[in-house]
Amino acid sequence: MLTISEFARLVGLAPSALRFYDDCGLLPPADVDRANGYRYYSLSQQPRARLLRDLREIDLPLADVRVALDADPAVLADVVRAHLRTVESKTAAARAAAEHLLTQLLTEQTTVLLGGPEFASALRQVTPAATAAGTSGVEAELAIALGCVLIELAPDEVTFVATDRYRLAVRTVRAMDFTGPSARMLVRADELAELGRWAAAGETVRVEVGAGGAELVRGDEVRQISVVAADYPAYQGILDGLAAPVCRVVVDRTALRAALEGRDVVAFDIGSGKLTVDGDQTLEVIGSGAARIGFTAELLGAALEASVGPDVLLEICAQDRPVVIRSADQGTFTTLVMPVRLDA
Repeated sequence: MLTISEFARLVGLAPSALRFYDDCGLLPPADVDRANGYRYYSLSQQPRARLLRDLREIDLPLADVRVALDADPAVLADVVRAHLRTVESKTAAARAAAEHLLTQLLTEQTTVLLGGPEFASALRQVTPAATAAGTSGVEAELAIALGCVLIELAPDEVTFVATDRYRLAVRTVRAMDFTGPSARMLVRADELAELGRWAAAGETVRVEVGAGGAELVRGDEVRQISVVAADYPAYQGILDGLAAPVCRVVVDRTALRAALEGRDVVAFDIGSGKLTVDGDQTLEVIGSGAARIGFTAELLGAALEASVGPDVLLEICAQDRPVVIRSADQGTFTTLVMPVRLDA
């Protein structure tokens, strides 16, 4: 037999919680000392206690917990699924209410001034990484978000982000002038492609975001920006979670792009100042480390095409982790490309 403190440590519940569940009749102790009221538990009560702990961690109401504890696995699964649907519904309602409230509160307008060519260049680089319309196998709301470019407006810089889950493109542009609070917006990639061509003709463009929507101003001309309401993937967590590279080399961008032509999946062998493509074409590299890694040629080629300058920097941390591709001449543009598994 175990004391309440020992049992609490064993199953991950506080002694006070065990006393509460005893009072509720959900988990009575195996024995109680009549002289001093001390509770004692048996090892056979561990599964019930841990299930009770897990059910309460997902905030399942006590009434449902009482049913779930003694139910067979199929019924228990139905109870958990029903609770999950309720939680998701409440979360969606809370999000909608919060967005409505923020819309009412954020009456102050955000205005940022950017160079027109820089704005256009950023869009040219990131929009190809957005998911094409009609992509299958993706939840509807996520598909909407992945078809957009996330634009984050901050006092120091504006960040443009796009991803299709296999590639992530990030470009930052320094703001020439900024007023108002930081803001963010999602805009359809196809709409931004047109806006980019229009903005490129101006020396500067001004992005204005407020409660009434968003617009792009070039001189005396104004273009409305259609803002999409959707949750965007937490891309910053991906960037922050990157491990230190084991191989870091600079290679001729045009030559590497040409080496991919006519290929489906390519294997890179990197080491001793060389990058060999599929064992039959060798390029010189500058850097350190060695690696063998594979890519879908089309995916990698698109990332190289979006880069600028004669060289690109490849940072490889593992065969199954995103590879960082940076324009050697423009550190403000970064692309992450997922490698593919190579056959032994």
